[in-house]
Amino acid sequence: MYLAVPEEIKVTAVTEKGQNPKVYLEGSDKQLLGDVAAKIRSLRKVEPYKGKGIRFIGEQVRRKAGKSSSKK
Repeated sequence: MYLAVPEEIKVTAVTEKGQNPKVYLEGSDKQLLGDVAAKIRSLRKVEPYKGKGIRFIGEQVRRKAGKSSSKK
């Protein structure tokens, strides 16, 4: 999937061995920067059961418990 990013925003992606890739956005317009970050995140929001998805650095994701089987 491709996303058109405005020319004012500089995007760099860093992948370190054994870690998830990180995407850094730089720009002088905070409003535009937040809009682009929100659009990138909307591609795959963090789901509460496995915690997979795109998240911001330092964001805490509240995890939910899955189905629990009852023994009868």
